[in-house]
Amino acid sequence: MYQALYRKYRPQTFDDACGQSAIISTLKNELAAGKPSHAYLFTGLRGSGKTTCSKIIAKAVNCLNPQNGNPCCSCEICRGIDRDAVTDVMEIDAASNSGVDYIRELREQAFMRPVQCRKRVYIIDEVHMLSTEAFNALLKIMEEPPEHVLFILATTEAHKVPATVASRCQRFDFKRIEPDDIADRLCYIAGQEGFSIEREAALLIARLSDGGMRDAISLLDQCWSHSSAIDLSVVADCAGLPDNEELFLLSGAALAKDAAAALTCMEKICRRSVDIPRLCEQLIHHLRNLMLAKCTDQLDEFIVCLPDELERYRRAAAAAPLEEILSALRQLQDAHSRMGRTVNPRLELEMALIRISSPSLLRETGGLEARVARLETLLRPGEAPAAQKPKPSAADASPSPLPSPASPAPPPSAQTAEDLRKSALPFRAWADVLERLKDKNRALYGALAGSEAYLADDLILIDSRNALFIKLIRENDYARQHIHECIIETTGKKHRIGPYKSELYRIEEQPEDPLETLLQTADNLGVEVTVKEK
Repeated sequence: MYQALYRKYRPQTFDDACGQSAIISTLKNELAAGKPSHAYLFTGLRGSGKTTCSKIIAKAVNCLNPQNGNPCCSCEICRGIDRDAVTDVMEIDAASNSGVDYIRELREQAFMRPVQCRKRVYIIDEVHMLSTEAFNALLKIMEEPPEHVLFILATTEAHKVPATVASRCQRFDFKRIEPDDIADRLCYIAGQEGFSIEREAALLIARLSDGGMRDAISLLDQCWSHSSAIDLSVVADCAGLPDNEELFLLSGAALAKDAAAALTCMEKICRRSVDIPRLCEQLIHHLRNLMLAKCTDQLDEFIVCLPDELERYRRAAAAAPLEEILSALRQLQDAHSRMGRTVNPRLELEMALIRISSPSLLRETGGLEARVARLETLLRPGEAPAAQKPKPSAADASPSPLPSPASPAPPPSAQTAEDLRKSALPFRAWADVLERLKDKNRALYGALAGSEAYLADDLILIDSRNALFIKLIRENDYARQHIHECIIETTGKKHRIGPYKSELYRIEEQPEDPLETLLQTADNLGVEVTVKEK
């Protein structure tokens, strides 16, 4: 029976593992010294070696003939663990067993002595999928586990693991494996299986796998089924990728503002049944290379490609402003994020290409920056013809009088803005309104403490710098109702309310009422005055 390459070539010892040298060295030293931790937390992206290292630890702590921290892989225990025939080593999928009952059962079994091994090892994969109750059930036994129990927790989302659980583990963060390390492993597997692979093709597979060894070996297996001599074209066909020539043509047409050419190029690519989301990913990666070529001279340190392609990236980057490249990257990333929520991914990519080709359609900051940069390029001296002034007619031959410099006219924009501002008067009864509001709504009264109010027709404008007031007045119906009630009780009239904006209104001093001044003076002197209307 055929066995997949990623299973057949899974590392059996720490020395076989690649790409995580710091983690492997630490684990080997702990196991060689005979002092492994009671709990480990392995985090990192898929295919970075978390489960592989977990199984190597399970073999190493129980191996009958350990060799400097490595398992011997030939004793009865090691062979049994490789065949999943040892009951003392349990690999648990937390995504399928996330309930608290399962963890309670696990906790009861953990107190039993191991049957064949020295230690009972629990490997819990995707541990972040456990429920809150399950984590609470697991917490106590992880805090004070029996001497014969070892927990290994693996997850791709460490932030979802409770801090109380993570703090009881030794945490190791598995990084993305370097493309050169993945390529070396792929070439080794190809040599062992008797087929050939070019170094550039191996590096392309490594780049497509995004640092995951399992994804890289799976794609290698697929390419081997296609051809026993794997080159760049074989990898591109199996992964559904356009070649670099098509990417240069497509991005060049879009950045040159030729929407028709860009759509024609995309149509030719899509006739080969290329995966649209993958095409968008490749185009994003291609524009990233152009961005890097625009910003650094050490391009070979950032881009995995042939030397002649590096030079082509430099030439293509020199033909496009950096602002336009960044704007194009934003458009493609937005399109890629929407492809998972639409029935027609191709339409999203076509719209993105049209927006890149037509800067006038862009309204975000990046699009405006690209348009400004293009205008600046056109307006450089010697690059754009000077505009010709129209010849004056006979009626305009006589010189017009120049304005006197002593009395320059005010800017029309300032006059217009001042004329558009409406007048508002101070609302003198606002203090009484606040006193009534104090009994109705203490929170709102506190938010309005120290505020002022102005009156514009039937609109009362409230000037408060407290952000809580703005939130209450916009979202809380009871707050608006209480203010309306207090205004009616104070003035006997119904007014609209709103926040005061200085750019819309100007405050005018209200002339004092002589009668109100007289009544205030009499009240200060203790004289009772009655006003009668005729």
